[in-house]
Amino acid sequence: MTRQLKYYFFSVLIASAVSASCLKAQILYDSTAVAKIKECVGHMYNLEFDETDKIVSDLESRYPGHPVIFLMKGIISSWKNYPLTHVSSGRQLFEEYLHTCIDLSSRKPYSEEYLAESLLANLCARGLLLMFYSENDLSLNVIPLAAGTYKYVMRSFGYVSAFSDFYFFTGLYKYYREAYPAIHPVYKPVASLFPHGNIAEGLREMEKCGETAIFLKAEAWSMLTWISFGFENDFPAALAYSTRLVSQYPENPMFREYHIRNLLLLREYDEAEVFINEAAKENSNLFFIAAVKVFSGILQEKKYRNYDLARQLYMEGISALMPFGYYGSEYCGYAYLGLSRICDHNGDKSGKKANKKKGLELITFSQMTFD
Repeated sequence: MTRQLKYYFFSVLIASAVSASCLKAQILYDSTAVAKIKECVGHMYNLEFDETDKIVSDLESRYPGHPVIFLMKGIISSWKNYPLTHVSSGRQLFEEYLHTCIDLSSRKPYSEEYLAESLLANLCARGLLLMFYSENDLSLNVIPLAAGTYKYVMRSFGYVSAFSDFYFFTGLYKYYREAYPAIHPVYKPVASLFPHGNIAEGLREMEKCGETAIFLKAEAWSMLTWISFGFENDFPAALAYSTRLVSQYPENPMFREYHIRNLLLLREYDEAEVFINEAAKENSNLFFIAAVKVFSGILQEKKYRNYDLARQLYMEGISALMPFGYYGSEYCGYAYLGLSRICDHNGDKSGKKANKKKGLELITFSQMTFD
């Protein structure tokens, strides 16, 4: 399954000391609090953490021990440590925040009195945890969490009128229920056990989420970018979504990675080069720098036909991505495929074959080769 597909969760231990009385309030029906949360989310996706920490501290003073506060802390923690890997120093705190959110949002009487809010907090926390486990190839964590999350996803269909964030989960389900087994027929028997979805409706609902959600606006646009270039092979649509993301959150490394990739896939080399050159001046995020090495290799190979420099950049990118394990495999795959093309250009048939095999084993979509 793709790393963007596996969006779901886990559960467990910390908030026993938090009084249930602090949950006698619905933070997401407080217009002032919601405005603050939206502001915080915007700063978070743009990596402006001084601002996010101030806002969370203010909200926590008004809603101490509320599950939404722990959800926000978990989301912020994941971006502070981007990319969050299984060996990241921030992993334990990230998991604790989200486990606490799940625990608190499941407690009675809060979970029964405030069904929509508690369900949203619960689903968002589970989704973040599942995404983390899947991106790090922690399958043993993914499977039980995904199975346990299904009932909450089904409940979300009844609450989309309360919070448009639910459209992320309903849209994702409707789309993948039909699209994934169509591309991977081996999953058809399993998919047949679940209610049918609708590809067009799924895409529309994720767009609704992107337009109006509280927490998941950027996640919706990011998912639509992934779906468009991977499942739909619609590179112009993917570029439209990533353009929106980099316009709103210009400092976000993942969104810039997506945007540069979309530009290269469309052979918009001049514009891609602008983003690559801007990234080359930075030294803040090692993963982003490593991914840009690979993109630079594609640019040198495709635009300038500078095969020696392209080979060097591909090799440097692969080496720099190694510490990120499974998380960096997609970009390593692109680099190996580039090395395969260069071997082909130089008449090295064995090198072409070996590198192509490595590349295809690492990338998610076999057609995404930049050939």
